[in-house]
Amino acid sequence: MKSPTQQVWKIIPAGWRDLKAVHELEQACFSRDAYPYLELLGLLTLPGIVRHKAEESGELIGFVAGEKRAVTGAGWVVTVCVHPDYRRQGIARRLVHVCEEELGQAKVRLCVRATNQAAIQLYQSQGYQAIKPWVRYYNDGEDALVMEKHSNNEYRFFRTKLKVKGAISKRNSSR
Repeated sequence: MKSPTQQVWKIIPAGWRDLKAVHELEQACFSRDAYPYLELLGLLTLPGIVRHKAEESGELIGFVAGEKRAVTGAGWVVTVCVHPDYRRQGIARRLVHVCEEELGQAKVRLCVRATNQAAIQLYQSQGYQAIKPWVRYYNDGEDALVMEKHSNNEYRFFRTKLKVKGAISKRNSSR
């Protein structure tokens, strides 16, 4: 038996060949709210989509997909799921982190069932804050909670921009 601190799973890119396994995982995690095959195929094949899976011994145990949204200037974690038998091992945390890193956006958003306290606590522990509800978002009429995270990259970007602007201003004033 593996010890709780021993990580035997790995995070690797996902692709269209994972369609059946991702669909089964979505069903196990979300049942009535699982993405249908066609949408999953899009997440696994369309350009610009970040997609990773967690595997243990060749078995898919977690999945995340995200995209950049040009209109809002934010990244969006479209789905993250971990098989119920593998939860509370840091897999979801790692999947979200890998997705955020690859998205490379200053802001990242996601939505979660308003009653899913375990997921809300996970996202809050990673720096996400609730910004608004989506009323009656889910098939059964339950609300979703939209959460947003501002990365340290945003701070570094603005700090760098200010330094560059300040350097240009100093150079122009010395003429």
